Amino acid sequence: MQIRNPVFLAPMSGVTDAPFRSLVWGRGAGLVVTEMVASEALMAGNHAFVRKAKSAGAGPHVVQLAGREAKWMRLAAEIASGEGADIIDINMGCPARKVTNGASGSALMRDLDHAIRLIDATVDGAASPVTLKMRLGWDDHSINAPELAQRAQAAGIQLVTVHGRTRCQFYKGSADWRAVRPVKQAVSIPVVVNGDIDSFDAAADALEQSGADGLMIGRGVYGRPWFPGAVARYLENGTRAPRPGLAEIEADLITLYEAILNLYGRRIGARAARKHLAWTFEALARDVGAVAPRPEIVGAILTADDPAQTLVQVRSFFRELSVRMDEAA
Repeated sequence: MQIRNPVFLAPMSGVTDAPFRSLVWGRGAGLVVTEMVASEALMAGNHAFVRKAKSAGAGPHVVQLAGREAKWMRLAAEIASGEGADIIDINMGCPARKVTNGASGSALMRDLDHAIRLIDATVDGAASPVTLKMRLGWDDHSINAPELAQRAQAAGIQLVTVHGRTRCQFYKGSADWRAVRPVKQAVSIPVVVNGDIDSFDAAADALEQSGADGLMIGRGVYGRPWFPGAVARYLENGTRAPRPGLAEIEADLITLYEAILNLYGRRIGARAARKHLAWTFEALARDVGAVAPRPEIVGAILTADDPAQTLVQVRSFFRELSVRMDEAA
């Protein structure tokens, strides 16, 4: 399978739903991944997880599965493949307590024999390539990512992504990109580095320090769906593209907002979209500084209950920001 560039959108629960994946893919990411899909819930026909596993029509369809029992991972892989998954990714990196308390996610790095049983089952059930996302280990005393990667490759995994933190770090401190290099040295399959990649310099440093073949961007995309594509162009030709213009950001945000409403319905969708509005406003405020619109305007947008009124206020936000930037120029 050919991937158009080595800069991927990370799977993030509550973030990388179909509308957001479609937008990030359209802005140039090399690969986009679904939210984490619980294998047992998918097999039970849980509506929310069935929806998460559906394609966004955004390049190769990558479904990330999580689970703790081999039989459910095998069956879920069969279902995902049957529904058109081009790649299946296994989650062994999520640090959330609700996941690790259920012996899934990064908790699997405490028992590599069991982790390999889940990988074997998933590879057996999948009709498509299987990849793996992990952390460095459970804690600083058990850095076993190189061993897991090596054993995973032998079991049929075709690419590994490593977040440069342990599970017990959660998202504290800084990602250790150098600690990913031993993983790259342990395997012959592609290795992707993840964690704290939020600028062009960070992207270059992460690749240099890790020796990885590609990048996966998570929180660095908040409010910046264009960023993975911009990083891909930077890696290709050295161009540090500025953020898109205000009109383009506004159009993308409105398209995303309306797509989220269509997916979830007006009531749930309006709430689900607020984080994207907030992240976009925060990202713009960092860029424009003192000329950012007044906080009360942002507050009114984020607390509005009527989606139609929200869109009116979003357009007003961008008009005011444009005027303020012109006056400051």
